[in-house]
Amino acid sequence: MGQSRQEATDETSHDDKSLIAALVGDGRPLLIFMGVSLILCGGFALFLSINQQFLPHDVQFLGITAEQLCGINNCRVVHFMFHDRVAFGGALISIGALYMWLAEFPLRQGEAWAWWLFILSGAAGFASFLAYLGYGYLDTWHGVGTALLVPFFIIGLARSRSHLKPPAGVRTLISPGANAPWRSLFGIGRALLLATATGMILGGLTVMTVGMTRVFVPQDLEYMRLQPAELQAISARLVPLIAHDRAGFGGAICTTGITVFFCVWCARPSRSLWQVLCFSGLVGFAAAIGVHPVVGYTDLFHLAPAILGAIIFVVGVVLCYPGMHQHKVRLSRELPQQL
Repeated sequence: MGQSRQEATDETSHDDKSLIAALVGDGRPLLIFMGVSLILCGGFALFLSINQQFLPHDVQFLGITAEQLCGINNCRVVHFMFHDRVAFGGALISIGALYMWLAEFPLRQGEAWAWWLFILSGAAGFASFLAYLGYGYLDTWHGVGTALLVPFFIIGLARSRSHLKPPAGVRTLISPGANAPWRSLFGIGRALLLATATGMILGGLTVMTVGMTRVFVPQDLEYMRLQPAELQAISARLVPLIAHDRAGFGGAICTTGITVFFCVWCARPSRSLWQVLCFSGLVGFAAAIGVHPVVGYTDLFHLAPAILGAIIFVVGVVLCYPGMHQHKVRLSRELPQQL
């Protein structure tokens, strides 16, 4: 009888919730929605790039269409622009998948490091939007999309904050999720994944800095077979538009690297972590590397960092497979076990 009354009380309490409160829940649904939105945005960027289409505001800003620009110098300028946008789309999909995993797994368990990682990577991602304003081009669609996602992000974090288990401070980001020996297979694999993430952070910062300053590296100009002055002659706004793409792509790569680094460092080894790392790495590296032979930009010096990063990443996930799937890795607060 007492149990029936309790069930009736719980059911009444649930029915009394507003629709918004029920959908928002503990904040994680909003963060998952943000991950899904990033994946959709990344997919849209890939779709436009594959079909060689500019967004309407790009055409309005530039004054010429992609088709018209493609008639200049064997379409190399357009192909160069879309090679950046494909890589940007792949990075967005990677970040979105990692955000969905963070919300559904560690944050669901109240692990504070995941909450702080949302803040750290989100701050890096949103701040990168400002990186290309120095060249005088405001991407209105990107700006509107960012403005729409920020409230979901903030409310999601605010709602989930109270569900964190102690310790809940930012120092949880420096606490490792596993204590496997570095000389073990898992330890080596983990180190390789951390090295890949570090390379992505540094590489993303480099690309973003180039986009904010000189825009091109020598290999870019050699591929397009045009100099900055010649690009300026085509349209005074062409270089600012390319700078916008470069800076945005660099910021996305840097944000991906930050997210991957702390997921590998802080998370408890698990099957789901291995799967999301594989998916993110596959999409990110496939987009960043695979687009180059498609557009004919095959300079080995230009591609070497991405190819090396992909090789290190693949070796890392392969070495981590047994530890993440068979639960033989000692967690940071467990008694020692042999890997």
